[in-house]
Amino acid sequence: MSIFERRESQVQSYARSFPVVFDKAQGATLTDEDGKEYIDFLAGAGSLNYGHNDPDMRDALVAYLGSGGITHGLDMHTRAKAAFLNAFETHILEPRNMDYVLQFTGPTGANAVEAALKLARKKTGRSNIISFTNGFHGVTLGALATTGNEHHRGAAGVDMPGSSIMPYDGYLGQDMDSTEYLDRVLGDPSSGVDLPAAVIVECVQGEGGLTAARMEWLQNLEKTCRKHDVLLIVDDIQAGCGRTGTFFSFEPAGIKPDMVTLSKSLSGFGLPFAVTLINRALDIWEPGEHNGTFRGNNHAFVTATVAIEKFWKDDRFAEGVKDKGDKLRKGFEAIQKNYPEQVVELRGRGMMRGIVVDSGDLAGRIVEESFKRGLVIETSGAHGEVVKCLASLTITDEELSRGLDILKQAFAAAINAGNSDLIAAE
Repeated sequence: MSIFERRESQVQSYARSFPVVFDKAQGATLTDEDGKEYIDFLAGAGSLNYGHNDPDMRDALVAYLGSGGITHGLDMHTRAKAAFLNAFETHILEPRNMDYVLQFTGPTGANAVEAALKLARKKTGRSNIISFTNGFHGVTLGALATTGNEHHRGAAGVDMPGSSIMPYDGYLGQDMDSTEYLDRVLGDPSSGVDLPAAVIVECVQGEGGLTAARMEWLQNLEKTCRKHDVLLIVDDIQAGCGRTGTFFSFEPAGIKPDMVTLSKSLSGFGLPFAVTLINRALDIWEPGEHNGTFRGNNHAFVTATVAIEKFWKDDRFAEGVKDKGDKLRKGFEAIQKNYPEQVVELRGRGMMRGIVVDSGDLAGRIVEESFKRGLVIETSGAHGEVVKCLASLTITDEELSRGLDILKQAFAAAINAGNSDLIAAE
């Protein structure tokens, strides 16, 4: 029995799908302890948008460690934090005309969501939060109350009041704009839905199955929030930091959220780091009113600064992401064409895409067959029916093509195995 079997909790999940011991990683490639290489279409569940061990971030971090730089500083001012704030202001906020302040929360995305929900309630004096079907915002209790997935909600062991779930774009069919329903509900004092403090939304639902909201729907959602004096929070934890082809996933819609949550790839290096961006007019916190011991990771400040200055000084990187997203889409379309009976639809935007197949069992077999052939990829969706690709944004064209070739082989093997099982059962 391995040390993992002896001492690690049964709560582990990714290790069950990828039962090897990984040893090294570089760019879009993982290597296990036996030297076998794998193309990585998981990228730390979206935490490694710039790939594994970017050499510029690594060298900056090693130099910082060697210099005796501050490791832990609570929320005190440090040179590393100043450098990050200057880079974020110069290359992210100012070019987008965004007058936001940054709240350094605890190190996870859920911490950023909890802070946003708490501030919205403090600002408005209301308690209810509107979230959406298939949304995922974290597994701490406040964030979990806005998460739709019953598997995660069931683990809480308590009731989770304070949130009303509304239909996401397309949930009731493409012909219905569910923001019209939300508008009607919020304007009706007898709807049974308390006027909320805020609406929280993902522009592309990561864990929920890669459904991408239409720009018109996002624009109408913002209008509905403004009409009813409700704050708008965009959860950009998985879809942000360039994943959809722009730094923020909401940029193409032209909306201005009141708050934005960021984490995952914010550090650029896989280091824990999260922030809540707050419209300056909403920053009504009292000093220390919302805090945490690990709010602000100085090592992450160092690598995040490099990531911003390396990739976001101009539009060239974003244009490259869009190009790779188009190649990924075309690869998925080829798979869909080969298996029209099993592939239900394609979803996503940019380099955040998924293939919806007719069952979670088939999606699971595709992941298994992919791994046998040297590709790490996962599933998502309510029934695990979406084969979900989160390849690093820096993946080379050659690596992307190899990964797609493996995925095509995995589809063939998984579908043929399923057909053989059906014949044997008959």
